[in-house]
Formats: sequence, structure tokens, C-alpha cells
Amino acid sequence: MTIFFQVVLPVILVFLSGYILQSFIRLEIKSISTVVLYILLPCLVFDTFYKAAFDQEYFMMVLFSIILLFLILLINKIAAKVAGNSTSTESGLILSTAFMNAGNYGAPIVLFAFGEQGFIYSVSFMVIQQIVMNFFGVYYAAKGAAGVRLAIATVLRMPPTYAVVVALIAKLTALPVPENIMSSITLVGDATIPTVMILLGMQLANITVKQLEWGKITYAASLRLVGSPLIAWGLTILLPMSDMMGSVLIVSAAMPSAATTTMYAVQFDSKPDLVSSITLITTLLSVITIPIVLNILQ
Repeated sequence: MTIFFQVVLPVILVFLSGYILQSFIRLEIKSISTVVLYILLPCLVFDTFYKAAFDQEYFMMVLFSIILLFLILLINKIAAKVAGNSTSTESGLILSTAFMNAGNYGAPIVLFAFGEQGFIYSVSFMVIQQIVMNFFGVYYAAKGAAGVRLAIATVLRMPPTYAVVVALIAKLTALPVPENIMSSITLVGDATIPTVMILLGMQLANITVKQLEWGKITYAASLRLVGSPLIAWGLTILLPMSDMMGSVLIVSAAMPSAATTTMYAVQFDSKPDLVSSITLITTLLSVITIPIVLNILQ
């Protein structure tokens, strides 16, 4: 219970503030998310990557993300064949289980649990996951209707992608960033996490569930909240990395379904009701599962 009150509860309270606000005052979420995407998040990403010390661990993080994704995709492919799911149902379950909320949920949890060092790993993983989700998430949501071309175009439209590139160029070429400019970037970047936490609460308030398919929800929640961290734990044993980084990746892999996948599902009509209900249920259940994972790791 100590971990719940010290780590999870502060995060839940911030989510709850956004949820209550959106429940009583219906705000336009898209405008807020646009500010986050185009200003706040690029500053946080640039600040993190510019100051980070790149080594073998970052390569391991990319490798970890790729292997985790494909193992979850494989499990979904097998489950779809066994259950005889339609293409749209298979895509909806992939969206709900393969992509976790590593940003506006995982990052603050890691910050509270592991401090600044863990947070640096978490932000780096968040960027990798965002790129992966923009590509594979759009691909599976569209499932051929839009295809790979749209997925690539989406990745190239994401400002954080360019923030990574600029930060890496500046770092690798030892290009100095003036202290006053860096202070401004850091100041804006520091506002990212609390803003996206409130935004997640607002997004959850907008989710409408018309029909609950408990069989599919149980499968998806089990894979997202239990199967994913177990796979992550196995990968952290096989791949060389520090204990801190391994713990951060396991916690990140244990996060509920990413709220962004609901938008993809709606846009491409890939079982949006199912994806929305799984996102909501996994987020609620994570209040129980995340403290358990943190207790095991500590």
C-alpha cells in the first residue's frame, strides 16, 4: 500500500482532475493535444536527448521495443486464428494490446518511482514507442486501406521525430546551445508531463462504451497488463542492460492501452467501441496491477 500512496495515487489524482474538469466543462481536447504535440513534447524530447549519454543501452532499448512489439503481434495473430476473429477485430485487439500508454501514464509513474535517472529512460522509451505506434498503429488501424505510405507520412509529420533528429545532430557535432535558449527549452519541456497527465484524464472522460465484449476485453487486459510485463521481464534478462533501465522498461510495458489507439480506431473504423472499452478497463485495472509490478521490482 505504501507504493500505491507514494507513487500511483499522486498520478491518479492528476488524471482525476482532468477527468472531472472534462466531465463538467466540455473542452476541446484537440487544441490542448496540439499544443502538447507541437510545442511541449518536442522541447522535452530535445532536452532529454541532448543531455543524455548515449551508449549500448539505447540500442538495447530499441531492440527491446521491436522484439516486444513483434512477440505481442505474434500472440494476437495466433489468438485471432484460434478464435476465428475478423480482420477488424484482430486489428482492434492489436491496437489495444501492442501499444501501451508509456507517455502520459508511464513517464510520471517512473518519475515518482525511480527519480530523474529513471525518467530519462522513460522519456527515451516514450519517443521510441511513439514512433512505433505512429507507424504500426496506423498500419493496423487502416489494415491496407491506408497502408504503409500513410504510416510513414504520419511519422514524418510528428514534431517529436524532428526534435530527436535535431538533438542528435547537435549532440554528435558538439554544437553548443546557448544557455538562455536551453533554459527556455527546459522550462517548456518540464510542463509536458503534468499537461499530458491532465489530458489523459480528459480523454478518459470522453470515452463512451456502448457494449462490453467481456471475452475480448479479458483477453486484451490480460495480455496488456500481465503478459506484456512478463515478456518484458524475460527480455530484460536476455538483453544486456542496467537494473534501472530494466525496471523502467518492465514498468513501461505494464502500462494500460494507449489512449491514442482509440483515435486511430475511430478514424479507420477498426472496432472503436471495443478499443475504447479496453482502454478504459485496462486504465482502471492498472490502479491495482501497477503497484503489484512496482512491489515486485523493489
